[in-house]
Amino acid sequence: MQKLFKGLFKLIKIALIVILALFIIYFWNLDQKLMGWAYKQVNAMFDRKKVDVVF
Repeated sequence: MQKLFKGLFKLIKIALIVILALFIIYFWNLDQKLMGWAYKQVNAMFDRKKVDVVF
């Protein structure tokens, strides 16, 4: 019975940590900030390339 409670407590603890992490990401809008940084990096890479224009 004690193993069951220990496993259940560990599962609840992991679930709370995941929920807290997701709330922090949502609250501070970190996903949008990360995507904004990633877009800037990708655009910086592709803006340097020469474009081959064939007419």
